[in-house]
Amino acid sequence: MTPSTLKKTVLLLGTAFAAASVHASGYHFGTQSVNAQSTANAAAAEAADASTIFYNPAGLTKLDSSQISVNANIVLPSIHYEADSATDFTGLPVQGSKSGKITKTTVAPHIYGAYKVNDDLTVGLGVYVPFGSATEYEKDSVLRHNINKLGLTSIAVEPVAAWKLNDRHSFGAGIIAQHTSAELRKYADWGIQQKAAMLKATPSNPTAAAQIKADGHADVKGSDWGFGYQLAWMWDINDRARVGVNYRSKVSHTLKGDAEWVADDAMAKQLWDANKLAPLGYTPSEKARVKIVTPESLSVHGMYKVSDKADLFGDVTWTRHSRFNKAELVFEKEKTIGMSKKSDRTTITPNWRNTYKVGFGGSYQISEPLQLRAGIAFDKSPVRNADYRMNSLPDGNRIWFSAGMKYNIGKNHVVDAAYTHIHINDTSYRTAKASGSDVDSKGASSARFKNHADIIGLQYTYKFK
Repeated sequence: MTPSTLKKTVLLLGTAFAAASVHASGYHFGTQSVNAQSTANAAAAEAADASTIFYNPAGLTKLDSSQISVNANIVLPSIHYEADSATDFTGLPVQGSKSGKITKTTVAPHIYGAYKVNDDLTVGLGVYVPFGSATEYEKDSVLRHNINKLGLTSIAVEPVAAWKLNDRHSFGAGIIAQHTSAELRKYADWGIQQKAAMLKATPSNPTAAAQIKADGHADVKGSDWGFGYQLAWMWDINDRARVGVNYRSKVSHTLKGDAEWVADDAMAKQLWDANKLAPLGYTPSEKARVKIVTPESLSVHGMYKVSDKADLFGDVTWTRHSRFNKAELVFEKEKTIGMSKKSDRTTITPNWRNTYKVGFGGSYQISEPLQLRAGIAFDKSPVRNADYRMNSLPDGNRIWFSAGMKYNIGKNHVVDAAYTHIHINDTSYRTAKASGSDVDSKGASSARFKNHADIIGLQYTYKFK
């Protein structure tokens, strides 16, 4: 097998991982409304503005007017890593940086509009970012032969309609059109075969083999449209209590992309210029595809009016992350992977588990225009343990701490602001050497991570009264 194989395989396969990962605890954008963010996303039953389209579209019937809401979230992640070990496919140590900090600020806008057709029917449109992530290591990181850079952005367009059956029950439905684009950078050691030959000839002296430096890297970009739906119900039990249920369906994607290869070290350039990789099935650019399914989720939420000034909120969301238990990257051309074997694909088994998120929050009306809001939530990671964790997804269980405010400027203008700190458990990553049975040639590596994230949000709502 060749490093080129490893590189391209992990590169596009990583794109698949990215798309699924961001939908998970690890990389889902986390919040699509600043009003909801201020309560750690526990206030879906409140239906305070048009952003209820995302959390429970049946809540559109609770709005007192047609309106438009514009949101902006800034996510500031922080990932510190310390590599404990990193070897190539031959077992030699990978040279490079063993520690560092990964930070990539992400800004996501969301916009929602609601139009009250009559007292019983309200329609709306949401354009929001359900997924958004970015992870990039130093180019000389010892983990570069895994995934060095990973980025993903999804934009969803969702028309919805909500119908009020009576004073107690409302229903909502939406059609989700989701566009996902991803990019990935993966390094490969094109000197593996030379290293293996030298180690076989002089097994007691690995020094010479360790001096071989023949790294190259590939950049891959892919995108796809996928479609799903949303169903919702909201029930006013009495004048103080309200509950809601919201279901978001799975969305299937077939990400297609092109891998562009670049030789970095002098020896790698020699191999490429001598056309020694082409007979093995590698070309400067090649198409590849991978199918992924972003999972369905079911939310149950409630609201209780303690007094005229105070409200309490709660939400439990279950997500079927176990859909991401296997993924196959299929190449355009069959590859020689060593020992005269050939393969056109790489299979991975992340073996993710279903997860849940539990949130509680509240609001208090300080004065006529000013409302204070806060919330806390526990968000379980889909990653089972270090053996299934990716270095580009060093995710762990999360705890959300949120606070914010709502300020009414007259009858038509509303401003929301929120801040969230997300505590993420320290995690570890451990991967074994590639099996040699498919298109993959990575070595074993392990690392430790310390992670956290902060989210700043600002929202403006205009009511047409």
